[in-house]
Amino acid sequence: MVPDVSTGSDTRGLIVYLFGPGRRDEHTDAHIVAAWDMAGAPDPGRDPAATYSQLAKRLDHHVDLRTRELGGKKPPQYVWHCPVRTAPGDRYLTDTEWAEVARRIVHATGIAPEDNEKACRWIAVRHADDHIHIMATTVRADGRRPRTHRDGQRAQAECRKIEAEFGLRRLKSGDLTAPRTPTGAERAKAERQGQTVTARHWLREQAYAVAAAVHNEADYFTVLQSLGIKVKTRLGPETGNVIGYSLAAPGDTNAAGEPVWYGGSKLAPDLSTNRLRERLPDQEMTDRPRYVADPATPWRHTTTPWRHTTTAIHAARSVLDSGDDAAAQGHLAAFGDALYNIASATTDPHRAELQAAAMAFNRARRSATRADHQAATALRKAAKELAYASSEPGGLAIALLFATVHLARAASKWHEQRGHEQQAAAAEEALRHLQAGYQQAATPVLADLARRAPRAATARRFEQDVRAALPDHADRILADPTWTALTATLAHAETAGHNPRHLLATVGTLRELDSAERPAEVLNWRITAQPNRRTQAARRRSTVSGTSSMSATPIPPATPVGTRPEEHSRHR
Repeated sequence: MVPDVSTGSDTRGLIVYLFGPGRRDEHTDAHIVAAWDMAGAPDPGRDPAATYSQLAKRLDHHVDLRTRELGGKKPPQYVWHCPVRTAPGDRYLTDTEWAEVARRIVHATGIAPEDNEKACRWIAVRHADDHIHIMATTVRADGRRPRTHRDGQRAQAECRKIEAEFGLRRLKSGDLTAPRTPTGAERAKAERQGQTVTARHWLREQAYAVAAAVHNEADYFTVLQSLGIKVKTRLGPETGNVIGYSLAAPGDTNAAGEPVWYGGSKLAPDLSTNRLRERLPDQEMTDRPRYVADPATPWRHTTTPWRHTTTAIHAARSVLDSGDDAAAQGHLAAFGDALYNIASATTDPHRAELQAAAMAFNRARRSATRADHQAATALRKAAKELAYASSEPGGLAIALLFATVHLARAASKWHEQRGHEQQAAAAEEALRHLQAGYQQAATPVLADLARRAPRAATARRFEQDVRAALPDHADRILADPTWTALTATLAHAETAGHNPRHLLATVGTLRELDSAERPAEVLNWRITAQPNRRTQAARRRSTVSGTSSMSATPIPPATPVGTRPEEHSRHR
């Protein structure tokens, strides 16, 4: 059951909407199911003689008295509105049940405590099977305003109790870190324009994708504009520095033809100017080399970003177990950035799953725990390199996907242990997309490795290495269907200068091996992520005379969500 509290200042306008046909003729049989006084509340849905103006006058009675006391000035935002909707799949409640829901919510939120004769006037209107709208005017009979502090949270808490008592689906409780959901008007507008997502949703995803790729605030605004997004900044009166910003989607205008602006913090809490600066603090990073490229390999094709990100994600997995919640939350935020950049750097069909995983994980990247972003600098820096990687280095990209699957699973568990219900569910959703993407990418590669397995004598030697290096896991590894693929990977690693037995002992100490259904698969991708020792030796013997040249403004990331107006394609 989902309540959604908002305020306004037009009693009659809201009544017209509640009892009217709806924006798409979706309202049927509108009628009052509960009120401050059923006998004193005219019901335009049931009484042909009742009018919208009569009902508005009754609801505004205390407001009008207070207005006269204020010399004709109405109190601000005096209309309180709270739609309450059951979850998809729930049974439909009766009018009597909805009436109880309404009375409990106005009591819990402070609008109309039980047995309080001076409470605010309110009504609950039902015009659909699955929800009601509670409407109140927030001036009491004694002229005072009700105590509605944290009314949204109190409504949520009461809904959790109602769900349990009514046998409804138990929804996850929030912690005030969720982004604002698109309004009904925004959804209707997107539908009329043939868009798959609202402007608010689209802008949020673009902002996340760009923030994941850039290294400073200036680049953030530059890349957004290159995508056709309008940017409006707010400057401090004394310093002239940016203290806030708003974005408008291409072609998204109001009735007057003006852009519809959304402030960064209104898109998501961690897209505000201050929160972004915590993640983009390093101006110098734009001017220095990200890594030393292989002199024989163009930087755009080097495997270094993929390997660095894989290593950093493995390290993040340990941070979640460290007991440092601030550092863990910082790594989850950086992991959210990494998912966007992995999707951006991927060209194969499984890219859609990676994009969906990045979007799903947005809810898991923040919680009431304040993040220590500095603790996750290594992961964030490594992930940003993927914004510049134009090709996937084969199995190494799949090894990175395999690492993301394990970190997403760990993130879900971490949030669950701390009571972060919505974040745990979001991480679980991201995990499902990552697993699907991994399977799409890994299945043909593992099959190809199996076809390139070494000779039987070499495979027997590797079997001896496994039994010597990992005696506790050897039987499970050798029985794993991907063992044959692992022998091909071991042969390749041996050619690259690794000692197979030492390598198995090193990568076999990691926690995933204990719980993995396919331990050989775990070892395969762990070994794939190891650097080529012969290449490393050659680099040490050579003198690197130069570093890779990159422009300060990064390549705009690929857009991760559905299309918006046509102007967008012209700015790609």
